[in-house]
Amino acid sequence: MRGGARVRNRKDRRGMADEGKQDTEGAAAGTSMFENRLRKNAKRLRKWARAQGLTAFRVYDRDIPEYSYAVDLYGDHAHVVEYPRRKAHAKGASTDSERAEVLAAVTAVLGVPVEKTSVKTHTPQPWGRSQYGRVGQGSERLVVEEQGLKFWVNLGDYLDTGLFMDHRNTRARVRTEAKGKQFLNLFAYTGAFTVYAAAGGAAGSVSVDLSNTYLDWAEDNLVLNTLADPRHVLIRADAKAWLEDQARHGEDRYDLIVCDPPSFSTSKKMSGNFDVQRDHVRMLEHLQALLSPGGVLYFSTNYLGFELKDSATRGLEQVEELTPRSIPEDFHRKEIHRCWRMVAPSR
Repeated sequence: MRGGARVRNRKDRRGMADEGKQDTEGAAAGTSMFENRLRKNAKRLRKWARAQGLTAFRVYDRDIPEYSYAVDLYGDHAHVVEYPRRKAHAKGASTDSERAEVLAAVTAVLGVPVEKTSVKTHTPQPWGRSQYGRVGQGSERLVVEEQGLKFWVNLGDYLDTGLFMDHRNTRARVRTEAKGKQFLNLFAYTGAFTVYAAAGGAAGSVSVDLSNTYLDWAEDNLVLNTLADPRHVLIRADAKAWLEDQARHGEDRYDLIVCDPPSFSTSKKMSGNFDVQRDHVRMLEHLQALLSPGGVLYFSTNYLGFELKDSATRGLEQVEELTPRSIPEDFHRKEIHRCWRMVAPSR
């Protein structure tokens, strides 16, 4: 009986060893799967980016559910953001070893050293809290190129880098349509749309944002492209309140408008707060009041639960949703924003 017990124990130990081996092989296979996808993406997208005139682009976009990361290249730097996993694929929080494996793959495949890689965790903010908080301090800025234009980015101080790459296609549309037009950039952020409009020959522009930091950044971007000019005006104001005041009392009209508001925004500098779902009907009514006859409005939101109300577009001649055509080729996930092109009547 003892002999039989020993045989069973040997089998048990052998089984446990086999299971451990399978676990190790599974982890190795998972890492290899991520590395292989990153290598495949990088080979294709680097060639594509060169043809597009891009030095900032996405090389991995949560392609594999088990590896919930976004990996972007900004010149010779990398920007890695870890996202929460979907419940269906969650195995608890990602381990330090998994992060280390991902970063090792980024270094090995992309050739970016650790000291030039910024790593962040995307933590969903409870609805009703401001989404743009500082996460670092004093990171060095660098210049990237996009379709013949240049932009300052900061990879360390904020979750966002100063350039929303998912709006690259819409920026190209704005440049094509801007010649000789008066352009309004509402919730202007760092002014990338303004740079494109100015490069496209806009007769003048107004960019509105509540943040002095972002407006200074926008001015730096204009200077970087030798496009700074008194015709391109930067206004520090609560965009929602400014828009309401201009719709009621202003005389200026715009041929081309971009409005890309945050999902939610609140600040001591604001009167109240902004909620894109709650406020978009009134906001679009005010925007229509600022459009010239036949004027074009690009309206976008990154709130994926957003529902465009019929009453918000009443009176417009054309309303076309551009999603997913507005999302660039390097973005694997197509649920990053929604975008519409709206045209006022040519009366």
